[in-house]
Amino acid sequence: MPADQWGVRGTLINTQTRAVAADSPQYSSLLVLTWLHFLNDGAGNYLPGILPALLLALHQDTSLAGTVMAALLIGQALQVVTGWWADHVGGRLFIAAGVLGSSCAAAAIGLVPNVWVLIPALIAIGISSSVFHPQALAGAHLLSGRRRGLGMSLFLVGGEIGRGLWPFIASIVVVSLGLHYLWLLALPALFSVPLLWNMLPRQAPRHPQARAIEWGRHLGPMSTLVGFSVLRSLTLFGVITYLPILWHQRGQSLTEGAALIMVLLLVGIVGNVGGGHIADRIARRPMLLSCSLLSALLLALFMLSHGVWQWIVVGLLGMSLFAAMPLRILIGQDIFPENRSLGSGIALGLSNGLAAVGLSALDLVSAARGTEAVLWLLVGASLLAGVVSLGLPG
Repeated sequence: MPADQWGVRGTLINTQTRAVAADSPQYSSLLVLTWLHFLNDGAGNYLPGILPALLLALHQDTSLAGTVMAALLIGQALQVVTGWWADHVGGRLFIAAGVLGSSCAAAAIGLVPNVWVLIPALIAIGISSSVFHPQALAGAHLLSGRRRGLGMSLFLVGGEIGRGLWPFIASIVVVSLGLHYLWLLALPALFSVPLLWNMLPRQAPRHPQARAIEWGRHLGPMSTLVGFSVLRSLTLFGVITYLPILWHQRGQSLTEGAALIMVLLLVGIVGNVGGGHIADRIARRPMLLSCSLLSALLLALFMLSHGVWQWIVVGLLGMSLFAAMPLRILIGQDIFPENRSLGSGIALGLSNGLAAVGLSALDLVSAARGTEAVLWLLVGASLLAGVVSLGLPG
């Protein structure tokens, strides 16, 4: 194959994979990836549902919540490295290793004796997630055929369902059995990975003559994308972290706080699928701007509402927060056609890692001004994301 053909795709893909990329979506293979995404993101993100109880058990103040969540997210910044590495190695090992690593590290959360052991366990979850996502996202891209927006949304739905259900399930385990039984949540991955190994999409390694990454040409669009994604990730993870804390401070139960996050994340599936579906038909910038402004408005309404209206608003907030997720990843992959795993890693992992730094800084705001002040600050972050979206590639 001539070198210029390698430059078009950035990776060597076999005849079957090229046919998949040019034809209809391969839903059976996407379903396998979606299930593993469910397991990976579920095991790696149930912490908000048990965070108040965990901090209490470790004799820590709730103002440490942002730092603890930052430790969970900071390892995701390595997706830039693992994305580059995954494209060069190819295969499917990164997908399986990431799921198993996230699940086993998450199982240790309920067994840690103090916060100094908890932090390394959380960092290990983030690193494992960084191993899983770039290769899985690149596989979902290839398996989506011409419906890239819809296919990417379907893959992302698995992660959202995991992030939505597992905090609630974990809270039930903690309330019913205790923190020490959180290891039960690792069992689905330990059984699923061996059973599904032969069904995982296998990617060919990057060809030695593939076109080099044109960093100079990509730097501007990449910087804008990272700025936008950091603000969106900070808003999302800030809401997920501090809403249960605020709920607990207002005298509500642990399971109710976890249920609030479950509503936000599960209803967010509608926004994710809808966002990917619309992304195949309309321009990206107007949609990203609309999502950012709507998120700011709904978060402000949540702070001002009471009773059943809070549950309704938080569901709509989830839709607006997740509607932009498929577009972020697709833009990253389009910016780096020479290495789509790297583009995915920058759009998702690097942005999440940088947002973790901001999340840790929110602890200072929480300690000085309280949890409500943090959430109002996130309203401003979402508005700023709307402004930055105007500079993204069309």
